Amino acid sequence: MTSAQVDTGSGQPSEEGYERGLGSRQVQMIAIGGAIGVGLFLGAGANIAKAGPSLIFMYALAGVIIFFIMRALGELLLYRPVSGSFAEYSREFLGPFFGYFTGWTYWLMWVVTGMAELTAAAIYVNYWFPHIPQWVTALVFLVILFGVNLISVKLFGELEFWFSMVKVTALIGMIVIGLGVLTFGFSSAGDTAAVSNLWAFDGFFPKGVGSSLMTLQGVMFAYLAVELVGVTAGESEDPEKTLPKAINTLPWRIALFYVGALTVILCVVKWTEFAPGVSPFVAAFAKIGIPAGAGIVNFVVLTAALSSCNSGMYSTGRMLRNLADSGEAPAVFRRLSASKTPALGITVSVLFMGIGVVLNYVVPEKAFGYVTSVATAAGIWTWLMILVSHVLYRRAVDAGRLPASSFPAPGGAKCSYIAIAFLLFVTGLIAYDADSRVCLYVMAGWAAALGVGWAVLKARNPQIAERREPELQKVG
Repeated sequence: MTSAQVDTGSGQPSEEGYERGLGSRQVQMIAIGGAIGVGLFLGAGANIAKAGPSLIFMYALAGVIIFFIMRALGELLLYRPVSGSFAEYSREFLGPFFGYFTGWTYWLMWVVTGMAELTAAAIYVNYWFPHIPQWVTALVFLVILFGVNLISVKLFGELEFWFSMVKVTALIGMIVIGLGVLTFGFSSAGDTAAVSNLWAFDGFFPKGVGSSLMTLQGVMFAYLAVELVGVTAGESEDPEKTLPKAINTLPWRIALFYVGALTVILCVVKWTEFAPGVSPFVAAFAKIGIPAGAGIVNFVVLTAALSSCNSGMYSTGRMLRNLADSGEAPAVFRRLSASKTPALGITVSVLFMGIGVVLNYVVPEKAFGYVTSVATAAGIWTWLMILVSHVLYRRAVDAGRLPASSFPAPGGAKCSYIAIAFLLFVTGLIAYDADSRVCLYVMAGWAAALGVGWAVLKARNPQIAERREPELQKVG
C-alpha cells in the first residue's frame, strides 16, 4: 500500500507529501550508524579512566535497556508509523501538552547535538590543519550538510549510508587487528596484550562499583540517536519490513561495536594507559604501532561527528513539521519544498545550530562540554516518553480499545517498566554529580519556557489542548 495519513483539518498529523526515498539498505545503515557515535569514539576515554574494564559491563547493561526502548518504539511504529513519532505517540497516549513538550525537546536535543558534533568535527580537522580556526571549519561543515538535507531525502540517506559504512568498517578492522595482536602477539603491544588485562590491575571494578555506575550518564550519551530510525518511518519505502529488521539487529550491533570493541581494546592495552580527552581507539592504534593509525582513526571519528550532525538536521526539520501539523509551531513549517523536504524547518534549525559556530569562536576549548550534557537530558526525556506511551498503548490493546501491533515487544510492558526505572536511576546519578547536574537546571529553564509557550497557545486556540483520536490508516 502507498496510502498516507492525510491532514483532516483538525490538526491531525500529515504524512502527505514526504518522499518515500529511504530504502532498506539506507534504513539499516542509519540504524547501525545511530548506534555508533562520538560518545564511543571520544567519550569512552574519560569513562575508562573512571571505571576501568567494568565500563564493558556498563555498556552491556545500558545496551539491554536501549533494546527494551527500541522494541517498545518498534511496537508503536508498526501500530501507527508516523514521521516525528515520539511526539505523536506522547500526544496520543499522554495528551497534547506531552506531545508538544516531547516534540520541542527532541528538536532541542538534535540542535544541541548538532552544535556538539560541529565542535567535535572542527577539533578533528585541527589534527591535520591546526592553523585553521575551529569556527571556520564548523561553519563550512554546517553549510555543506545544510545543502545536502535541502536537496532530497535520498541524498541524505545516501550520505548517511556511507558515513555509517566508514564507522562500521573501521570498528570491525580495529576488532580484527586487536584479536590478531592477542592471538599472534605481533606489534609492539604483543608482549603485554592479554585477556588477563581485564582484571590484572586492581580487578574488574578497580575504582569500585559506585564509580562505575557514575559512568552510566556518559554511556547513555553514547547511545543517543539509536531512536532515529523511528523518525524515518514516514519516509521508509516499506516500514513494515525495514523497521523490525533494523530494531532486531540492535543487540548484535551493541554486542559487536560497543562491548566487543571495548573488550578487545582493553585486552590489548592496559586500562591504566588511557586518559580523558583521548580517544581509546587512537591510543590503542598508537600502542600497536600501526603507521598513520592515529590519522585513520581521526578520519573515522570525523565521519562519526558529521554523520550525527547530518542526522540532526534531518530530524529537526521533520519534528518542526510534526509540531506545526498539531498547531504547536507556526503553520509555515508544514510546507515542503519542491524536493519534498521540510526546508524551512531545516533552515531554522541550522540557524540555531549556528550558535555552535559562535561558541567555537568565543570558547573553543569548552564548546563541546557545554552542550553534550543538555543533549543527554533531552534524550532521556524522549526515551521516557517512548516507554510511558508504550505502557499506555499496551493497556489500551489489552482493554480492546486499540488494535494490536504486528511487532509486539517481548515481555509486553514489563520491559518498559524496567527501562523507566533505569532511566530514572540515571537521572538521579546526573543530579548527584556536581559537574553534570547543570543540565538539569537548563532543562528546568527549558520546561518553564515551554510552559509559558503552551499557555500562550491555549489562550489563542483553546482547542489545542483537546485530545483528538488519531487516524489508524496504515503507512507503508
